[in-house]
Amino acid sequence: MATSDASTGERLASAARTVVSPRTERGRERRRIVALCLPFLTLASVAGLYPLWEMLRISLSTSKYVTTFDPLGIVVASLTQGKVVLSGVSARTYELLLEGGTGGAFHEAAFNTLWFGAVTTAASLGVAVPVAHALEKYDLPGERHVLTLLSFPISLPGIVAAFMIIVLFGNSGLLTKLAAVASGRSVTSLALSTSVVGLFLAYLYSMIPRSLLLLRGAYSELNAEAEEAARSLGASPARTFWYVTLPQIKPGLVGAAILTFRTALAVFGTLVILSQALVEQPWTYQINDVLSPEFDIQLASAMAVVWFGFVLGFTVLGLRYTSAEVGI
Repeated sequence: MATSDASTGERLASAARTVVSPRTERGRERRRIVALCLPFLTLASVAGLYPLWEMLRISLSTSKYVTTFDPLGIVVASLTQGKVVLSGVSARTYELLLEGGTGGAFHEAAFNTLWFGAVTTAASLGVAVPVAHALEKYDLPGERHVLTLLSFPISLPGIVAAFMIIVLFGNSGLLTKLAAVASGRSVTSLALSTSVVGLFLAYLYSMIPRSLLLLRGAYSELNAEAEEAARSLGASPARTFWYVTLPQIKPGLVGAAILTFRTALAVFGTLVILSQALVEQPWTYQINDVLSPEFDIQLASAMAVVWFGFVLGFTVLGLRYTSAEVGI
């Protein structure tokens, strides 16, 4: 083990020396790569890794506020009435999450988050696949305008998407009024904006472009000759898609599923507006509830750590067993 550690250290030291003082073209290429990526790596370390580590420390600390820089230790210090007080380690927050909290609210939030994200992901892919197929396989008039329209929801904040659902499906919404006139029922009984259906439509509106972008990338690398060969042998368009096209776009399909699912888990702005859609709120809304009234930062940090761990694990496993082209 010690030999392995030493060899790893020697390799790292050798790599560092190669980057600082390259002697070959390969070494100079590595130095250029490091130089190009250095701003992002610095930002990722300062704004990504360090806050995550701090959240983990806070979630395990008995102290509410961390005031000292101690990146190597879990035991932290806090400032209470002008005095620095050392505090210990507690697994209270994680025990509370395992128990489910008051009335099982955390378990309900986790369940709501998972099933709603899964349904949204499946529906997004169901819409995005035929759209990507149409865009890549056929010459559509005004294709650029279509693409702009389809990608537009990505630039919208979740709050705006939620308001758009209210404008269409709220008590005074256009489609609600049309349905009331057609059916003779009251607008109140037909309004869907704050129901699960309204939340689903808002999610779907935001997720379809994300799936579509990755699927278009997969379609761009499609072997059209294999499709033409299948068609020339008498295969129908449906059989050609199922046996020839689908296997080729499978990596893009899996990548789109991973990206869409984990994005659905993180949506918050839409939930703020359409908060009556689910009796027990999803995970991100529960974090807000924990922070807002009592500012239980340890519990909120534990929830954030659990969320990050689940998303990271889900993504790593997804990439481990597929060749999906989506980053962690």
